[in-house]
Amino acid sequence: MTNKSSNKNLRKASQAKKDEFYTQLSDIENELKHYKDQFRGKVVFCNCDDPKESNFVKYFSMNFEHLGLKKLIATHYKDANLFTKEAPYKLEYTGDKNGNRTPDPSEFMKKMIGTGDFRSEECIKLLKEADIVVTNPPFSLFREYVAQLIEYRKKFLIMGNQNAITYKEIFKLIKENKMWLGQSLNGKNILFEIPDYYESYYKIIGGKKYAFPKGVVWFTNLDVPKRSEEMVLYKKYIKKDYPTYDNYDAINIDRTEQIPLDYAGGMGVPITFLHKYNPKQFEILDGLNRYSILFGPTKETRGKYLAQINGKPIYVRIVIKNKKVKK
Repeated sequence: MTNKSSNKNLRKASQAKKDEFYTQLSDIENELKHYKDQFRGKVVFCNCDDPKESNFVKYFSMNFEHLGLKKLIATHYKDANLFTKEAPYKLEYTGDKNGNRTPDPSEFMKKMIGTGDFRSEECIKLLKEADIVVTNPPFSLFREYVAQLIEYRKKFLIMGNQNAITYKEIFKLIKENKMWLGQSLNGKNILFEIPDYYESYYKIIGGKKYAFPKGVVWFTNLDVPKRSEEMVLYKKYIKKDYPTYDNYDAINIDRTEQIPLDYAGGMGVPITFLHKYNPKQFEILDGLNRYSILFGPTKETRGKYLAQINGKPIYVRIVIKNKKVKK
């Protein structure tokens, strides 16, 4: 990945199905510390995680008793045609038995029948047993992965790219308050360890290769502290400062901090607004996309860009309204 943009390499990884981005323990700890009470008595499933290597597995096994977990399950995908024909294995951990808070492979790990694909019947059976799914799923399969979680009505805390917000399937869940952003990261660029056989990489640390993808966020449907924090607004609406869209009845706002405190109508805000979204303060009305010709809300707007001002398309916007401002 040296001397190449991270976004280009993310696209390349997606096309090649090279989705093995191993999350660092510090990034897991920084997020999980906000949910501790929600894991007591629960079965946690890490279904994209090598039990011997994953830091998600390490975190939950080391904190098993502290979190009050009932069980930890982990499975990983292994392509039978990739370098080795060794079968993947699964972990089913029920607590510390050897005094070191590390699962004993001989006691808790077993070979799997198939490849460990999260869509397989074998993995779905384990998913049905789980209460909460926590992992970093394949970026290229993000839509399908989330759809499965929703189908089986699972609680989850997963990592993804911030641009996934613009996927129609994901945006629909966010709009309906079935999914939202986690507490930490906020689109931050973080390091992920990648397999040694990946040719493209950002840097090598301690002999290991690392990637540096942009815009990483947590997606969840667990209670998260910042979701109940009200955004402090200080700007007043002045018409000349807030242009309206050519084909949509809403004003444009380039930065979240510019949201006026006294405007009652629709407001188009950047997708980064979701890092401060409180559903008691705001309502999400719509999503405007620069890159595809959308079906307009009226006959006159069909076949036209909606996120456009004076003929110039702008980046994706989420249309919101302030619930606390009356017309």
